Formats: sequence, C-alpha cells, structure tokens
Amino acid sequence: MAEQTEQTDHGHEDADDDKRELDFTTLGMFIIDQIHFGPASARKVVDDIIGGAGTYAILGARLFSPPPQSRRIGWIVDAGRDFPPSLLAPLTALDTHLILRRSTSRLTTRGWNSYPSASSDTRAFHYLTPKLRLEAIDLISSGLVRARCVHLICSAARAAGLRRELIGGGAAGQIAVWEPVPDLCTPAQRAEMLRTVSTMDVVSPNGEELGAFWEDELLSQLPGGEWERMEVLAMRVMQAGAGAVVVRAGKLGCLVVGTEGAVRLPAYYEGGERNHSMVVDPTGGGNAFVGGLGMGLARGVGMVEAAAMGTVAASFAIEQIGMPVLTRGVDGDELWNGVSVSRRLEEYRQRLEAAGMGWRKRANSQ
Repeated sequence: MAEQTEQTDHGHEDADDDKRELDFTTLGMFIIDQIHFGPASARKVVDDIIGGAGTYAILGARLFSPPPQSRRIGWIVDAGRDFPPSLLAPLTALDTHLILRRSTSRLTTRGWNSYPSASSDTRAFHYLTPKLRLEAIDLISSGLVRARCVHLICSAARAAGLRRELIGGGAAGQIAVWEPVPDLCTPAQRAEMLRTVSTMDVVSPNGEELGAFWEDELLSQLPGGEWERMEVLAMRVMQAGAGAVVVRAGKLGCLVVGTEGAVRLPAYYEGGERNHSMVVDPTGGGNAFVGGLGMGLARGVGMVEAAAMGTVAASFAIEQIGMPVLTRGVDGDELWNGVSVSRRLEEYRQRLEAAGMGWRKRANSQ
C-alpha cells in the first residue's frame, strides 16, 4: 500500500514563495522525546516532549530571529498518525517557514533518552519507532536548499554525499555546518571523517565525540589537560581541510579553532552552584548551539561571535524540559523564559570582553 502523505506549509505563503530568501535550514529530524532522569530507584520520566537535533538547531537559529526574520528559517517536520495535536501549536508559534508532512501510514519518529541526573551531560539514546531521515532531495524539492546555511547531523560518508547532492541541487555557496553522530565517532571512521571535513565550512563535534575518533591512541599522553588535548585533535581536523572546528564541551564551554588560531569560550552557565540551579535538562543544548552558530555565520558575523551566539542559544535550551517559553514583553519584544535574547547576548559579550576575549566585528559590515 502506498504511503499517504499530506503536506502543509505553515510559512506564510505569498506569490513569490519560490523566490523566498532563507537564512537557515536543517537535515536533522524532528523527534518526540521520552526522557528518563536519575537512577532506576528514583527515576523521573517525561513523555511527548518536542525534540530532535533538527528541531533544536531550528530553535537555536530562531532565538536570534524575531518576526519577520523568523520566516527566513525553513524546516520539515514529519508527523505520523500518532502525532499529538497539542504539539502543533508550539511549533507554529515559532512563526518559521515550517513544512509539516502528515502521514497516516507510519508513526512519528520517537526517541528514548536517559540521563543519570537532570544536569548530567551523559546521555543514553535509542529510537522507539522507525526513524524517517531527511534527504537532500527533500530540501531541493521544497526550496529549502536555497538557505544560506544548512545543518547536517549524520555519519561522515553520508555528510559528504548530502553535500554533493545539495550543491548539485542549487546550494552552491551555502555554508555547511556538520555535527558527527556519536555512534559513528570511532577510530574506524576517522579516515572517512578526515576526508569529509574538507567539504564542510564548520565541523562541530562535542569533546567526547572528537576524542572517540582517536580512541585507539593514548589520549592521556597528549600534552596538557582536557582543553589542550581537544585543541590538538581539533587542529588535526583543521589540517585535513575543515573551514573551522568548533568543539562543544558542555558546561566547560566551547573551543573555536580556525585559520586565526584557537579560542576557548566559557559556557553561559559556568560550573558551580549557579550551573546546577539553572540547568534543568541538557537535551538539545548542543544542537541549539549549532543553530545559533549557523545563524550567526549566515548573517556574516565572525566565527567567535557566532560561537558566542551558539553559547547563548544553548543556555535557553537547557533551562527546562522541552522548548523554552516564548512570550512578549510590554514593549513588544520577544522574551524566552522571560528573558531578552539580545540582552543575554550583550551580557555574555561583556563577560568575554572583561576576560580579554572580545570578538571581531561583522565580516561584511558596511
């Protein structure tokens, strides 16, 4: 029996929709999460939570894009017959160029997540239903391929293939930001990864994923501590031809390695009591980071400023279970969890400048 799919575009159609300018899109999936916190003896479980790497990347980009800029963010959500109606309103409230594909012949992609504690960065994950991956043809046929920046999260071989297909489908000049998938960050995949990075503008693993490519080497013998080891490995990736490497290190912050050297940025919520009181659920924080980073690059900011945007995006993603709450202040400005994104970014900017880590001005400023 052929699959029956209904496609709805929630992106404010107009007569020139085929010429729509887009800043950001993703090949990551929408997933409905079930999240388990704590040890088995005292486990907390929450279900039907909006999730998925693609969703949180979109959130990261959306945080810096109040309407009408929000409509320059395009993405695809595949909703199966079990899709909870209650999840549609928060998705459409983002006011993005959302393409919702409903299918009566399959289930929505669902994932199982487990953390030792709510503030832990260590996650166990598996799929509860068959996943439906997005392919390059989905972006090409929908026009999303025109976005200035695309987010990929997949294996090295698949990333290289998707990049070729997207360029062939009209994405020449597009900024590609690639997140390697954790399960395929292994020594056996290292050679493929090093071949793939030359086709990417930014490669963004987390610290564990980066190290896992070199598990067969004794990492403890590399010079210095954890930061120094990450920098040595990131430089190896750079030398293979990556445009830049941005290593996400959770509550430690991030490491930006580019043609001008290496810079370490602290997490917005650094270690200590403040971190434990504000970080509720780390799910999606890294993906939101990449979305904020990608949006910055799409708008022509420098790599360090883009990473700062990613850091601020991650801070909003981890303050609650699921998505942050979007409201409007008395002056009409958007507030996320009651906070202005631009003000938080400015506060973070001031912290960096006070520490001697100010960023460069916009690369294309007039």
